[in-house]
Amino acid sequence: MSEPSDELTRDDLDHDGLTHDELMASLREAARRLTEDRGIRDLDLTLDRLVHSAVVTIPKVEGGGISRTDGGTVSSGHATSDEIHALDQLQSRLGEGPCVTAADAPPASGVVLAQDLAGDDAARWPRFAPAAAEAGYRALMSVALSVHGATRSALNLYAHDPGVFDPSAQLTAGLFGLQAAMLLHGADHAAQLGHALETRDVIGQAKGILMERFTVDDDEAFRLLVTSSQDTNMKLVEVARWLTREAIARRARSESQVPPAIS
Repeated sequence: MSEPSDELTRDDLDHDGLTHDELMASLREAARRLTEDRGIRDLDLTLDRLVHSAVVTIPKVEGGGISRTDGGTVSSGHATSDEIHALDQLQSRLGEGPCVTAADAPPASGVVLAQDLAGDDAARWPRFAPAAAEAGYRALMSVALSVHGATRSALNLYAHDPGVFDPSAQLTAGLFGLQAAMLLHGADHAAQLGHALETRDVIGQAKGILMERFTVDDDEAFRLLVTSSQDTNMKLVEVARWLTREAIARRARSESQVPPAIS
């Protein structure tokens, strides 16, 4: 007799009446809804839709949300109910739970499973597990969405019944997690790009002010900014912002002192 394979097959995806074709159709429909109307342009709305789609697609899942960690603080968002939001926030206050593990120290698979918070998994999170079980949620699956940088995140999916997260559920959650990760990465990249462009513009304005005031060229103006940054122990962009504000204020004072024209 051959040894059973651990590889996930097409037939493994059929469970609780959800066939492979139905699963893929549901995922395609979820992706379509995420990009219609203004969803793709509104990150919060898009993530709300993604979490809702994951909940209605994966059998036995009763609710979900996304948690993010930044500097050791965990915040909960996009929860499908106040109860789910409270449980995500509880993990933040306690500093333990599947979503904290998934965000801070996920396994190689990126999926943290709690198949029975009132049973074998209770010892892993001794303070959070009893509270979740008392609230009626025996199982929780958290999918890591990012593992680099100061800000990390996880998609959290809750179930009332224990032991419901089979390989099919884990695979489907991973696919939804991939969508969420790409959305968050895109938003973070856009924010960084916007900050970089703003910084470039501020420094450019400051160089223009110095070039006009001291009759220097572009390179000399930049060296003046660098020297001022080093002498004042301020970041270069902060020196540039101060110089720009000072020039605007001086111009406003000058304009206010101009005598009215004689008619």
